[in-house]
Amino acid sequence: MRIALGADHAGVHLKQEIRQLLDERGIAYTDFGTNAIDSVDYPDFAVAVSKEVAGGRFDYGILFCGTGIGMAMAANKLPGVRAA
Repeated sequence: MRIALGADHAGVHLKQEIRQLLDERGIAYTDFGTNAIDSVDYPDFAVAVSKEVAGGRFDYGILFCGTGIGMAMAANKLPGVRAA
């Protein structure tokens, strides 16, 4: 299983916790950012992860943001992606 991770500034802390959980379980992942709490544009990270999943390079993507709504909306704009 291959997992792609992406977050905006509001989701960084939760993404760090999930990374630790994945590490403990030996599950492979790639982190597409962001890794800082400085304000960023969430669609940049949602699209990066979604392209990787839609292209078949990753089996799943997990996106983290303050509400989950913006990331899901941005991800769903790519063909072959279903985010909630």
